Amino acid sequence: MIDLAREGSVFVLRFDTPENRFRPDSVAAWHAALDEVEAAGNPAALVTTGTGKFYSNGLDLEWLLSSATADERASYIPGVLALMARVLTFPAITVAAINGHAFGAGAQLSLAHDYRLMRSERGYWCMPEIDMKAPLHPGMTALIQARVPRQTAHELIVTGTRYDAEAALAKRIVDGVVPESELLARAIELAARFASKADPAMRQLKRGMYPQTLAALSAGMEALGA
Repeated sequence: MIDLAREGSVFVLRFDTPENRFRPDSVAAWHAALDEVEAAGNPAALVTTGTGKFYSNGLDLEWLLSSATADERASYIPGVLALMARVLTFPAITVAAINGHAFGAGAQLSLAHDYRLMRSERGYWCMPEIDMKAPLHPGMTALIQARVPRQTAHELIVTGTRYDAEAALAKRIVDGVVPESELLARAIELAARFASKADPAMRQLKRGMYPQTLAALSAGMEALGA
């Protein structure tokens, strides 16, 4: 489900589930991996990536609507939002190596990273809620607005545009476009450059930059009208 490997000072977290969608067990596995990276101290940095065609296809709505228990339904989206908040304030540099499609909550999680590199040959970054006729939790909207230019945030939310790597770079959604064969190595190189910065102070500094976003991410489901 989650493979965590270490290359020098850089940890590489590989998400490996069907379409790399979030479920309670995979969210728990993410937290366990993040615990391990934090426990490593300094130097340390984190690269995350997916498998196959997907970085992450976001929420598992089919499971949520068909198989989840009442308790799981109540805690599911808040749990995913808490993971986004943790990555946003992680006390080491984080780099998302977007190997394929990043949709919905998967796209949002990539925005919580300090840097994003996207493969050039295939894959789209997209917020599809307008086409699903589904609202966004205020925390999701706040995260998007905090991490991309305001006009880009407006466009990607209200149009559901599918951005390939070059378009995502032009809109400042990602920080670089890299061939698939070089993606992971380049992400590790970027993360390693800042591994010496890992420190609990980084969490406090990030919290200081995003207080409104963190407050929105921690809001309950009533904020969505649920």
